[in-house]
Amino acid sequence: MRFAELDAVTVDGYGTLVRLLDPVPSLVRSLEECGIDRDPKLVRAAFRAEVGYYRPEAVRGRDADSLFRLRCDCTRVFLDAAGVDLEPESFVDDFMAAIRFEAVPGAITTLEQLRGRGLDLAVVSNWDVGLAEHLEQIGADHLFSTVVTSAEAGAAKPDPAAFRLALQRLGVEPARALHVGDEAEDEEGAAAAGMRFAPAPLETAFAGCS
Repeated sequence: MRFAELDAVTVDGYGTLVRLLDPVPSLVRSLEECGIDRDPKLVRAAFRAEVGYYRPEAVRGRDADSLFRLRCDCTRVFLDAAGVDLEPESFVDDFMAAIRFEAVPGAITTLEQLRGRGLDLAVVSNWDVGLAEHLEQIGADHLFSTVVTSAEAGAAKPDPAAFRLALQRLGVEPARALHVGDEAEDEEGAAAAGMRFAPAPLETAFAGCS
């Protein structure tokens, strides 16, 4: 593949662009500040339960109100799994404060190089509409012309809806766009939208391009 054949690149969010920093120490501290002592192993297991709940529910967080309700529901799952008797609304800010991300090594540099070649960039991710906040926190928001989440598109990958919405916003034909992702749903969704695909990591996805 040649760069001249592309007008845009879209990238997946979690696992391709960002990775989660360990939330457990922050959650343990926040619980302690509420007078609740929990073993870190239990807190980690409770957080895993929340992640399992969140992934299929992310599509619900489509605006400020629904996002708040989703976050409260996720906090409730965490608290229940940790055996903590707190109202989710009273802990949701602490819970969300513990969820922080960092860029996957090499991702930002690669995206900057793609921008330098004149390619338009977008994120297409199974996430709620709060994704833009996380990208801003890691200083990556300026790289993208648009950020499209499954919540905004109304369907999760491998449904092609989010890809098509990104292409529409970019004003790019599917055959002139490539998606980079780390899961089968990325490849399947991109193909359904008529796009090219390259597997993550971003750092090596374009190694054979000229």
